[in-house]
Amino acid sequence: MQPYGVNQLRKMFLEFFESKGHLAMKSFSLVPHNDKSLLLINSGMAPLKPYFTGQEIPPRKRVTTCQKCIRTGDIENVGKTARHGTFFEMLGNFSFGDYFKEDAIKWSWEFLTEVVGLDPDRLYPSVYLEDDEAFDIWNKKMGIPAERIFKFGKEDNFWEHGSGPCGPCSEIYYDRGEKYGCGSPDCTVGCECDRYMEIWNNVFTQFDNDGKGHYEELEQKNIDTGMGLERLASVVQDVDSIFDVDTIKALRDHVCRLAGAEYGKDEQRDVSIRVITDHVRSVTFMISDGIMPSNEGRGYVLRRLLRRACRHGRLLNIEGNFLPELVLTVIAESKDGYPELEEKKDFILNVIAKEEEQFNKTIDQGLGILSDMIADMEAKKTKTLSGEDAFKLYDTYGFPIDLTKEILEEKGMDVDEEGFHAAMEVQRKTARAARGVTNYMGADVTVYESIDPGITSTFVGYDTLSCESEIIVLTTETEITEALSDGENGTVIVKETPFYATSGGQEADKGTIRTAEGEFKVEDTIKLLGGKIGHVGHVVKGMIKTGDKAELTVDAEKRALSARNHSATHLLQKALRTVLGTHVEQAGSSVNEDRLRFDFTHFSALTEEELKKVEAIVNENITKALPVEIKNMPIEEARKTGAQALFGEKYGDIVRVVNMGGFSIEFCGGTHVKNTSEIMALKIISETGVAAGVRRIEALTSAGLLKYYDALEKKLNEASKVLKVLPENLTEKITHMMNENKALHSEVESLKSKLAQDAMGDVMDQVQDVKGIKLLATEVDGVDMNGLRDLGDQLKEKIGEGVVVLASGNDGKVSLMVTATEGAMKQGAHAGNLVKAIAGLVGGGGGGRPNMAQAGGKNPAGIKDALVKAKETLEGQLS
Repeated sequence: MQPYGVNQLRKMFLEFFESKGHLAMKSFSLVPHNDKSLLLINSGMAPLKPYFTGQEIPPRKRVTTCQKCIRTGDIENVGKTARHGTFFEMLGNFSFGDYFKEDAIKWSWEFLTEVVGLDPDRLYPSVYLEDDEAFDIWNKKMGIPAERIFKFGKEDNFWEHGSGPCGPCSEIYYDRGEKYGCGSPDCTVGCECDRYMEIWNNVFTQFDNDGKGHYEELEQKNIDTGMGLERLASVVQDVDSIFDVDTIKALRDHVCRLAGAEYGKDEQRDVSIRVITDHVRSVTFMISDGIMPSNEGRGYVLRRLLRRACRHGRLLNIEGNFLPELVLTVIAESKDGYPELEEKKDFILNVIAKEEEQFNKTIDQGLGILSDMIADMEAKKTKTLSGEDAFKLYDTYGFPIDLTKEILEEKGMDVDEEGFHAAMEVQRKTARAARGVTNYMGADVTVYESIDPGITSTFVGYDTLSCESEIIVLTTETEITEALSDGENGTVIVKETPFYATSGGQEADKGTIRTAEGEFKVEDTIKLLGGKIGHVGHVVKGMIKTGDKAELTVDAEKRALSARNHSATHLLQKALRTVLGTHVEQAGSSVNEDRLRFDFTHFSALTEEELKKVEAIVNENITKALPVEIKNMPIEEARKTGAQALFGEKYGDIVRVVNMGGFSIEFCGGTHVKNTSEIMALKIISETGVAAGVRRIEALTSAGLLKYYDALEKKLNEASKVLKVLPENLTEKITHMMNENKALHSEVESLKSKLAQDAMGDVMDQVQDVKGIKLLATEVDGVDMNGLRDLGDQLKEKIGEGVVVLASGNDGKVSLMVTATEGAMKQGAHAGNLVKAIAGLVGGGGGGRPNMAQAGGKNPAGIKDALVKAKETLEGQLS
């Protein structure tokens, strides 16, 4: 067997599976695309998940990749052993409903034995203990003796993750020889020592798990294979660990040269050498995929790895900034498989140099402070650093909590992590509360304040909707950055842009910014201080970075529709001044692709006739197909043309004048149609007041107007269907139904009145005399408030002068009504006060005028007491 290098093995694997009809795909970015379940790509299968789930159609049913991966679950153990690492490459061959177990097993054996040249007698397959099919393939078709095939349980040889597709695995182990073993006489496959190393894993995805332990056979069975490239290389090169394989050893040796150390002589120094070797590989690849140092998410992982490497450099007494030098070795050793590393070399070096420099400025202070804290802890005989102190190190000196933990661990100490996170939360709340803090100019402090004031942008969008330009600044939501990657939000600033930023009432353009490596969706465009134009949005794929050449493309449909609505506001203002008078001034406007809104000075609501006149004038000038001419001219010359300026607006010496066929001439910096006929038509849909002396018109044009009429037509047709008439007969039908309803309502009220009277019966014998005033207080069953009022009027006429009190219980609710005649009121009777006094007894409240009042309640059982109290209350009112 030849001791093939890492780069050779990668090439051999991909070419082998290409010969078996597989499409060799480039490694995907370490940044997961449209997958929020992962922070970083951690397996060969992870970026292919959409193909396995059926969300996307794979480019071919057979695919092979060498995928760069990062796993940080056991970052604390990296360096302590030669087994652990954060960055690795995963070789894989995948079948999406094409070949299955037999081919997968056959090709794995063929590659390892015939292509790589591993000794077949030193290879041992394992299968899931219930997978007889895989066992028979190995035994009967591949000729492996039964005693050399190992059967393991679910924990080792069955791949599943909750509910969903899952299946058994078949692994291949390589016997590296006694020198790597534990010396135990029963050492064999599955032993924890380093002798038998698993180098290949075939996952047979053939079941669907419902999450409750029930498995159903999948119609489309898939193959998902994984083999660690560095692990394979350590077997092929017969070396102790991944840190000894050719490409990684070259980097390890470089670290040793910088440190003046020899690997394998001092375990403590070896730990630091391994940490730096591993972490420099990780950060180089992470930055090449657009991950930037930050205090959250994957950016924090990067920053943590960088700072851990820096700190271990200090432990090895490496002078100055050393990481960029090591990055050059990473690039040199890996550019065969990843040419983008060479292409992005300057960018990677720049990011790492800045971060290392920034950390080095504070690390000495931080280490000194931590040293004092440790001395204080030793004096107090405590083993736990307080959360407040750990947070001080983090907040003031940039010490990640993990770094503090690691240093304390070396001293046999730990940290109060709960207290640290509590202090962190206090700071977050304080920051949130202080977000209203402004700078000395009174403006909100934002990330944009940090941009070089000399940077500016030029708007070229009057004449074009796309252009090429250079990205000169990138920001996240909180800091200036060198790159943005898949899924990240941020702002892009370029030298020249066709994107119109929100101003003058016209909402911003949207669209896309594309570079050779990424695509950014522009969701808003904003004006920033110093003439800068910011494109706000998020990266939809790949990575964009400062210095990139970019193609900027405005959403043409949105721009065209916005321009139509904007031009329509000019015609609308002129029409309003024509109909209402020259006192009309623009008081604000807002236009986008859907509608226009125009605020103007006027002191009364427009009549229907005035609105019709305004609309007609606008549409007449749209129909005339007036040419729209736009000129930049000196302001005094512009004023002589009669151009309308925005009231209160400050203008420069040169102004932009928009002339619509001589009908409307205005100062304006927005985008417009070339001819008024493009507007199609205008429809005013509302006219309202928004402030004293300010009215607002909302209107629609072109596509927005067509949508409006489509919606109206749909409602008209729906109403016609409900009433079972043709749309043209709808008015006649509704008129007929309203007349019919009126007649029926009258009939119902008459019947209700009769029913109420019948329910009441003859109550005149219940009339009482209260200090010379007649009082009729009685209960009526099942009558609503309207019925009680009608009965009250009738009874008031019958008793002549006096007070009528009626109560009715209905479905657990109570209605009370009190009415008083003129004569009773002159004697002191007050219906409103009376009903207030008795309503509490029925669990309610109410009130009203002296002559009529009503109340409601929820306690029908109190009606009798309320009627008794009515007499007492009236007695108290009468003089």
